[in-house]
Amino acid sequence: MIRALFRCLAPIRCLAVIFCLALSVLFTTSLAYASNQLTIEQLTPLLPKGSQAALWVSDPQHTQPQLSQQVDALLPPASTQKLLTGLAARLYLPSTFRFSTRLVQAGDDIALIFNGDPLLTRKDIRQLLSQLPRRGLDNINHLYLDGQAFAGRSRAPGWPWDILAVCYSAPSTAITLDHNCVQGAIYSQPDQVQTRVHVPRHQPISVTSDALTVTEEQQTARHCGLDLTATADNQYHFSGCLAHRDRPLPLNFAVQTPSAYVKAIVADELARLNVHLNGQILVAPAPSQHRELARHHSVPLPSLLTTMLRDSDNLIADNLLKALGRRYFQQPGSYRNGVAAAKAILQKTGIDLSRAILVDGSGLSRNNRLSARQLASVLHYISTHPELGLIDMLPTAGMDGTLKYRQSVRHAPIKGRLKAKSGSLYGSYNLAGLLEDDTGQAHIVVQLVSHYHPDEDALPDNVPAPITQFEREFYHALIRGQLVPAFARAQP
Repeated sequence: MIRALFRCLAPIRCLAVIFCLALSVLFTTSLAYASNQLTIEQLTPLLPKGSQAALWVSDPQHTQPQLSQQVDALLPPASTQKLLTGLAARLYLPSTFRFSTRLVQAGDDIALIFNGDPLLTRKDIRQLLSQLPRRGLDNINHLYLDGQAFAGRSRAPGWPWDILAVCYSAPSTAITLDHNCVQGAIYSQPDQVQTRVHVPRHQPISVTSDALTVTEEQQTARHCGLDLTATADNQYHFSGCLAHRDRPLPLNFAVQTPSAYVKAIVADELARLNVHLNGQILVAPAPSQHRELARHHSVPLPSLLTTMLRDSDNLIADNLLKALGRRYFQQPGSYRNGVAAAKAILQKTGIDLSRAILVDGSGLSRNNRLSARQLASVLHYISTHPELGLIDMLPTAGMDGTLKYRQSVRHAPIKGRLKAKSGSLYGSYNLAGLLEDDTGQAHIVVQLVSHYHPDEDALPDNVPAPITQFEREFYHALIRGQLVPAFARAQP
């Protein structure tokens, strides 16, 4: 055709050939683009049978979806629920908000008044108590640990009972220290039957183990694993079996009763400071008449929210929720009044949570239920109010936070283009955030995948998990503009 074009002698004939060539190229390009178009219905079969996927894609400036599937189904949000907690806190609490911990004196009695600072450390307690010998208070009567800021449950209804001993299930309490979490390690040695547990001496917990060291083949044949139980007095016990490892297995224990843990820490710190305690350390309200000796402040609200969203920190989320309830209703904070406060604050923005089921601030409870539409409305508000700074606090795919190593989104072209809150719970794999496509257009994207139970044994080692395949294809198609509504694909 090109040779014929250059051999043309008649101008009109040449113009006709050029016009036909242009039409041919245009038609070929259109066919190629059409052949690459996908619908959500074509992607969901990548998930195992029995899975449920609620999906929402929209322009940040509009509240109606461009692409959608089961957007009103109420599904477990897992940690995407922190978007609601973060927005409510950002709207109601001042930017200068900080958790505080106070050291006060009432005669010969001393009190530490806690307000739920999730980042308070033993070093911070030491600095507070160091004021006693500096002020000549080498002999004191009672020392009170006051946790009246919060009331009610330290764990929300629906928290999985089998993970209460691990740190991401640490109880939400006003008397909080070291993130209500302690570290240790368990050792397995091929020449010894019993495992061995090590916990640093300065951590006042007790850990025992009768778990056996076995080979991987023995572990499979015996159908056994490593089981951990815990008691209210911060005693932990391992049973079952552990396949031999060349290196110790790091452990993170959730403190079961933080007040008992803090009581032991305070007693040790008083001894280090040579402060003699004539009475007792009591978990009780501080004397009403007292004077303040010292105060410790947490980092301000924006820093708390950044850590909460980027690292998906459950304790910060739940303690912020209770702090909301405390301020909003002027009573000790709890899960119940915290949820009521968050709902009331968000309802005032036009976000309809009337059908939402919320019982905590972290999303850890299996009782929580949100729809893709409700999460999209939260993201719509966040994206149209950039002055809140919440978008910048979200993890960025392949770069930081919980999305840094997520296999489906850590590489190009998704890397750096998706800012979203992730959320995982048994059978649930969720994402909610903003995605930038190849044209620079931003999209609100919500993915709630529930009832996800793949046949792990049927997957070859070199094949990505179904959820990884689904997310990769879904976000690739969005970035390239290839995902279209089912009715659009059906058009001639």
